[in-house]
Amino acid sequence: MSRWGLTIPLAGLPLAGHREIVESLPGLGYTDAWSAETNGTDAFTPLALASQWAPELRLGPAIVPVYTRGPALLAQQAATLADLAPGRFVLGIGTSSDTIVERWNGIPFEEPYKRTRDTLRFLRRALAGEKVKEEYETFAVKGFKLESAPATPPPIVLAALRPGMLRLAAREADGAITNWLAPKDVATVRGELGDGPELVARLFVCPTGDAEEARAIGRWMIAAYMNVPVYQKFHQWLGRGEALGPMNEAWAAGDRKKALEVIPDEVVDDLIVHGTPDACRARIREYVAAGLTTPVLAIVPGGGLSHAEAVRALAPDAG
Repeated sequence: MSRWGLTIPLAGLPLAGHREIVESLPGLGYTDAWSAETNGTDAFTPLALASQWAPELRLGPAIVPVYTRGPALLAQQAATLADLAPGRFVLGIGTSSDTIVERWNGIPFEEPYKRTRDTLRFLRRALAGEKVKEEYETFAVKGFKLESAPATPPPIVLAALRPGMLRLAAREADGAITNWLAPKDVATVRGELGDGPELVARLFVCPTGDAEEARAIGRWMIAAYMNVPVYQKFHQWLGRGEALGPMNEAWAAGDRKKALEVIPDEVVDDLIVHGTPDACRARIREYVAAGLTTPVLAIVPGGGLSHAEAVRALAPDAG
């Protein structure tokens, strides 16, 4: 069965207003609902609601930062979701970014690879019901045991943007999560992850036939992400360093207007799925054909469609 996910909550729609849309997803062919955690809703609450609104969906956060909760609390929240959606919850964890961790939460963004590795190893044991007493390289746990471990420990997938983390995901996790890539980039990612593990990617989808509308929106989004160091390095690895260099330089100099202007159309077209709903679905299937296991649509408002209309129009069974 091909997977087809949706990012919740939808941008601009209050969480309390999602029930009808989420309830409709299985009937439209969606298999998954994935949340995120930046500066809006937390990663777990939307999934807790979705677990009751649409019991057929597989659910996961993409991703929960490994820094902003202590290891034990992260295990507790994961166990709660695994209990609400037995066999249908996937735990996505990752480093997040220095902006979210350090600037917004006041937590040192140190040793991100090791912190992710150690958190993954702790969670494996804790979610299996073990009592954990361990000195990891980046933290220590002294005798934690879940009061009620999930009957089915959830798979754990890692946010991975470059070779080191992709190889860690291949060795010790159940898959990897990435985003901001083109279909042609999937092979590069698979080259490090291997063909076996699940690969999840959030795809930004703007269902409008007006290419200039989509590109204007896409430029703002690309500028917001690609000046964050982890994403800048990701795209240098993927081969877009030269194309995005002028944007990075203008942004660093404080010239936001120029930064947007110098992002090439071809980069926007690579990284933002846009066009008519039929064209968007065809583009998403290019990712799957290239080796993506689970496309997760992040719908960007466009084309004059309401949230519910966009969800229906982009459903796999709509075409």
